[in-house]
Amino acid sequence: MASEAAPARPARPEADTALQLLRRLDSGPRGLTDTEAAARLAATGENTPPRPPTASWVRRCLRGLRDPFTAVLLTLGVVSALVDSYGTAAVILALVAVSCVLRAAGERRADRALAALRELVAGTATVLRRADDAEEPHAREVPVAELVPGDVVRLGPGDLVPADVRLLRARGLTVHQAALTGESAPAAKAAVDVPGPPGDDGPFDQPHLCFQGSGVASGSATAVVVATGPRTRFATAQKDSGRREASAFDRSVHGISWVLIRFMLLTPPLVLMAGAALRGRGLETLPFAVAVAVGLTPEMLPVIVTTCLSRGATLLARTHRVVVRRLPALHDLGAVDVLCLDKTGTLTQDRPVVERALGPDGRDDPDVLRWAAVGAWWTLQLAELPAPDALDEALLTAAGAAGEEYDGIGAIAFDPARRIATAVVAGPPGTHVLVTRGAAEDVLERCDLDPAERRRLLALAAHEADTGLRVLAVATARRPARTRPRTPADEHGLTFRGLVTFRDALAPGAAEALRALTGLGVSVRILTGDHPGTAARACRDLGLDPGEVTVATARPGTAGAAAGGNPTVVARCTPEDKARIVTELRAAGHTVGFLGDGVNDVPALRAADVGIAPLTAVDVARESADVVLAEKDLTAIGYAVTAGRHSSANIASYLRVTLSSNLGNVIAMLAAGLLLPFLPMLPAQVLVQNLCFDAAQLAFAHDHPGAAALRRPTVLRPRAFLRFITGFGALNAVADLATFGVLALAVHSGPAAVHDEALFHSAWFTENLLTQALVMLLLRTGRRIAEGRRPGPVGRAAAALAVVGLLLPPSPLGACLGLTGPPPAYHLLLAALLGLYALALVAAKARHDRRQP
Repeated sequence: MASEAAPARPARPEADTALQLLRRLDSGPRGLTDTEAAARLAATGENTPPRPPTASWVRRCLRGLRDPFTAVLLTLGVVSALVDSYGTAAVILALVAVSCVLRAAGERRADRALAALRELVAGTATVLRRADDAEEPHAREVPVAELVPGDVVRLGPGDLVPADVRLLRARGLTVHQAALTGESAPAAKAAVDVPGPPGDDGPFDQPHLCFQGSGVASGSATAVVVATGPRTRFATAQKDSGRREASAFDRSVHGISWVLIRFMLLTPPLVLMAGAALRGRGLETLPFAVAVAVGLTPEMLPVIVTTCLSRGATLLARTHRVVVRRLPALHDLGAVDVLCLDKTGTLTQDRPVVERALGPDGRDDPDVLRWAAVGAWWTLQLAELPAPDALDEALLTAAGAAGEEYDGIGAIAFDPARRIATAVVAGPPGTHVLVTRGAAEDVLERCDLDPAERRRLLALAAHEADTGLRVLAVATARRPARTRPRTPADEHGLTFRGLVTFRDALAPGAAEALRALTGLGVSVRILTGDHPGTAARACRDLGLDPGEVTVATARPGTAGAAAGGNPTVVARCTPEDKARIVTELRAAGHTVGFLGDGVNDVPALRAADVGIAPLTAVDVARESADVVLAEKDLTAIGYAVTAGRHSSANIASYLRVTLSSNLGNVIAMLAAGLLLPFLPMLPAQVLVQNLCFDAAQLAFAHDHPGAAALRRPTVLRPRAFLRFITGFGALNAVADLATFGVLALAVHSGPAAVHDEALFHSAWFTENLLTQALVMLLLRTGRRIAEGRRPGPVGRAAAALAVVGLLLPPSPLGACLGLTGPPPAYHLLLAALLGLYALALVAAKARHDRRQP
């Protein structure tokens, strides 16, 4: 059979009649045979959205070399090897290797965790299949991935639409399309044989089409699959997304990197020229020049960054089930000052709850809710619906036990064309009571009212709808009892009972989570495809002032409203609007996070500095996100932001300490090289000093920043860092030069030049490590000088560094390095200098802290 060997021909579900479409798909109402389905699966592939290929270990490690600091370290390692500084080269190359391996391991661990979580949401679909043409089709459950064009599927309440489908039969079908359009209200669908023109939302407005990523809210249907896998509109969003821009982390680290790269490239020529011009040493100073350049480099930065981020990501995954798929995204979370999010599915749940029941006079009337619940109960019992409609479920939940006190007679199910449903119950002897509920316009049209009263009641319903509530009208009628079933023709001359209003159910913990985010200095922006009134109502219910609700337009500048001081709602957003607003916020200098779970959120997820999606998000949104929440719980975002700030503060502490200390040492080395008749420190001594300092600074990955560092977004700003390291580096250089002055006088009074050099090298070696230990303690991010806390890992590492500085020079290892023990008098002098230096650091740090917001 031809249909067994070839895939279905391209279909045009928007224009074809149902019969034409089935012919194009080489299918029929009985579905496909097993052989046909297997042949089409082999030809079209699995019904899964395309995912980027998993990177190998080698590729992940090579990606780590893109980091500017890592590339510079690699270059310095090669240069060190060329000038015969093999020890320096080995250490530098080992640091590069460790950093790349740690980063690759962290990303691989995140990918494995996400794959394990993804298995939790694998689904099946009910499909009509048969063994061969002679057999009758049977409904069976098959994995969604095995669906093919031409399959006939059955849909019921709670089902996810497994592919793009065309309805063949439908009964009371409504579907949630929020993941595709952002509209929270279910859309009515029907098996229209001759389609009309599409509306403003394109094919999503077509009543006969349902798309992968939507879910059945009520009713049932039989449909034929028209597109699967990468050919669905669900997957098109991933194809249409452009290349991602650099994130906040990339911009910050690259900015700082290139500032320091210029310093490092300038240092060796200065040392060489100074040595040649003043001392005639020329190329003899090349190893020392390379050592000075290495000394300026924060060579542990890749290791510190990767360790901090990996440790934070691991703790988040273990304690709060938050998976960080891209390690730098954890820093970006800490830097976020604006969080944009979709309303539906994040702030609110995909279900309504009863707000009020109003009588015709607009006052609360519980009798209206009781009648509405009676209608819902008996419609569910007698209309052969597989599950209650979302509004009916809300009515039954709010009213409790209602309807059972009546005897049910019959029901007329909800019809999207009529927009009403009717239940018939037994009334007083010899009568039936019709309980009708539905859209206000359609119910009031069937009520016995004069035109003025009908207009007043329509205005009342419109007023409630304008406040962001959904409105259900309720009416009753008493009719003589009869055995013949009731029909829609009986729905006339009704008595209007009142209105029941509904709001979106708030997500658990959403209000508390938003308050926590505001307390962390993160402004919340609501970007939704929903009605402005519905979105504003949800904000007010959550305790947020929506301010002026803006309706998205095609014109640029909408982000101006979203960048204001108060939480702002931008409604009727298309996917392009959301991405544009996020881009404009970033261009205004904000670090932007975006939380979304639908196909319509994918462009914004990619445009943000950090994209966040819950595990229950559609596949394409989850694959586009940097951070995945295992549960749809907004409080987890607050924990993730705090974890990001924790990691970023430790990285910032390392950079502040190492760069200011290194810059001061380099300035002092250059000055000493010009003033002294010998090298101020031998290359091997510089290398050992750097190794000791670097080893101590690994403690920053395990430090606990002060509360001040966690209260506001942590951003690595190149200009602010340059000012910080310049000021404190100059202070460090002054301390070193003061030591040089005292040592120069003491050295020149000594008997032997060799002994003078060894004493000078030893004294400066000790002074350097002790000043670096002080800097580690006093310049940490977020720590106030007056804070009395335990030493912690950094305090212990600083103490160990000071011990090494005091004990290494007089030890046998110090002798191998050309060091000797300074005299006791020097230690007294050094203690006085360090005391003055500590006081200067405390004063400068206090002045710096007062200037911080």
